[in-house]
Amino acid sequence: MAIFPVGLAVLVLLDGQAIPSYGGAYEAGGRVFGPPVPFVSSVALRGWREGDYAVFERDGRRARVLLPGGGPQALERDDVALAAPLRDLGERVRYDPASHTLYVTTPSESRAPLERATPAPQRAVAPRSVFTPDPVATPRPVWSGPPLPRRTPLPFPPG
Repeated sequence: MAIFPVGLAVLVLLDGQAIPSYGGAYEAGGRVFGPPVPFVSSVALRGWREGDYAVFERDGRRARVLLPGGGPQALERDDVALAAPLRDLGERVRYDPASHTLYVTTPSESRAPLERATPAPQRAVAPRSVFTPDPVATPRPVWSGPPLPRRTPLPFPPG
């Protein structure tokens, strides 16, 4: 992802709700680009990495996205064209250039709610005692008289 995208910022709406993203989406050359996470992953049930590709799956449909930068952070940092993988997952995608908005809608026949991973059950943990020492007062300076001049002799230039 470029530090400053070359295109215009785009708002991505999934069924009328904005998809929050740190990187954001932008339009360049008539196409909308953005990181696959969260824009593509928000409509997928599963996602995983296969080498330089990210694979997203929903309802038997798969979308493969080439991650140009590779590396462990590529899903959140690399920008890819968003329309093709979203359409591969069965979404309807429409871009409105006047309002700079990408509308992503789930067709009514596949409006079943997405299953999300359930969080792990929270274990009750007993609080630990924490040792915090009492603060110690800083000693006051002792007056030893007025400051004395420097006693180290300075070299005197010859001449």
